[in-house]
Amino acid sequence: MSHPIKSILAATCTAALLAQGAWAQETAETESESAPAADPSQVVATVNGTEITLAHVIALRATLPQQYDQFPPNLLLQGIVDQLIQHTLLKQSLDGEPSLRSRVSIENEERAIIAGEVMAGVVQQAPSDEDVQAAYEEQYPADVQETEYRASHILVETEEEAQELVTALEGDADFAALAREKSTGPSGASGGDLGWFGAGDMVATFFDAVAALEPGEISEPVKTEFGWHVITLVETRNKERPALDTVRAELEAQLKEANLESFIESLKSDAEIDQVDLGEIDPNVITNLDLLEN
Repeated sequence: MSHPIKSILAATCTAALLAQGAWAQETAETESESAPAADPSQVVATVNGTEITLAHVIALRATLPQQYDQFPPNLLLQGIVDQLIQHTLLKQSLDGEPSLRSRVSIENEERAIIAGEVMAGVVQQAPSDEDVQAAYEEQYPADVQETEYRASHILVETEEEAQELVTALEGDADFAALAREKSTGPSGASGGDLGWFGAGDMVATFFDAVAALEPGEISEPVKTEFGWHVITLVETRNKERPALDTVRAELEAQLKEANLESFIESLKSDAEIDQVDLGEIDPNVITNLDLLEN
């Protein structure tokens, strides 16, 4: 179901578009080219003494989904102003204070918007080349060789099935053929081939079993959360150190995230924060909207 407020706005813009015809886009482009510099404090409407400014229009436009890009700017401007007038009239029609739900929702949204603005300011600060280089050296040290493994496996449900497979493979059965026939894992169709992987790419028990094998060797049954595996190591290689430029964007994103976390932690350390024991609150209460209807 579409949001009723956005539906009203879409209806306003669509009606205006139909009324003005296909030349509206050309008119909007011409007006945009000759328009003077805008003042966000410019009042675009007044409703019973309440001013609506261009800043309100711009802020609302920024919240609209991409589908509204189809409307010419002049029609969208009119639709948004109409929308804000309707909002103002509806707000003014309220007899008394808004509900607790509305008040706390406004407070939460205000906090989120301002917090988002502050966070954006922090993460927009580009890390220095020195910081990026240091992060690169730490994550991809030149003097450390990391081994990558290429292995195949056959996944079955029980240890007995896995042991039968080991026995068959010791009798020169074809590993890939058995994998296609017996494996319950998604790699079975490709003969059990898992491709290349390194430390951290597989669950620890499985990886440790692979790392203990020599190329061509078959493992004993290995238990993981997925079932029982019979593994063969195909080959190994030294993982190449990536060029800095290929991982720069990833490193910069990590540094920005770390800067944001550090900034938030510094705010916490300088703040006085008192929190009640949440164990005293029934966690199911957070879904009870009836508590806000007053």
